Amino acid sequence: MFQRRGRGILARAAMRPDRVQYAKKEKSVIARYGLLLIAVVLCAQPVFAAEELVTTAHFESGETVPYILNYKSSSPRYVVILFPGGSGVVNPRMKDGKLVYGFKGNFVVRTRKFIVDDEFSTVTTNSTQSEERIQTVLDDIKRRFPKAQIYIMGTSNGTFDTMALAPYLSTRIAGAIHTSSLSRIASFNAKQYTNRHLVVHHKHDGCHATPFSSAQHSHEKYGNDFIAMDGGIAVGNPCEPLGHHGFNGIEEETIDAIKKWIKQGG
Repeated sequence: MFQRRGRGILARAAMRPDRVQYAKKEKSVIARYGLLLIAVVLCAQPVFAAEELVTTAHFESGETVPYILNYKSSSPRYVVILFPGGSGVVNPRMKDGKLVYGFKGNFVVRTRKFIVDDEFSTVTTNSTQSEERIQTVLDDIKRRFPKAQIYIMGTSNGTFDTMALAPYLSTRIAGAIHTSSLSRIASFNAKQYTNRHLVVHHKHDGCHATPFSSAQHSHEKYGNDFIAMDGGIAVGNPCEPLGHHGFNGIEEETIDAIKKWIKQGG
């Protein structure tokens, strides 16, 4: 309908000079409104105010522990350290003037755009069980943001590390979030630790290594804080990020629920 109407206007305008000017003005207005609409849509998308490769964290040996810092505020209230699944090796680095890193499609890595706001910043680094490595990162974050509450969030294989570090981090950070957790979450008693813990799982996670029943059991047996998600879409391998395992299609809702829980801690 619009195309046919457009051809009619131009055809009639060809017979009268005043219509030519009208048609040009109409096209100009449409173009301006079109650009305005595009600008509004782009502004509505979550974007990082700043993304930085940080290389100021060092082991005592001098070796650098790099991480990606995303933030909007110079004094965030919360900093969330992200541990991806799989091998967990992000290895952020500069190549030909660009920041490159692994696991961009992983749930916790791809959703940090929904985490970052005026109160929340994120740190993306290699998943680890090393107390020395995580302490090195913590020290660097605390130097930069001394008033921030620090949380750690792992997904899938990354929860092996968040659970393994739980005793060490009990009095060192505000809390931990375990998403799409490995089956061992069933025997994870978060209540024995001083800090806060949250278990988040999709009801229809189809990955054999991360059954929903294990996450639910940890809540029922130990009283661990628990969020069960539903909805979204599952595509391909059930253990990959585009399945329910990666909260595909409900990423923003999942992150909003996690952030709400974090804020409840003060």
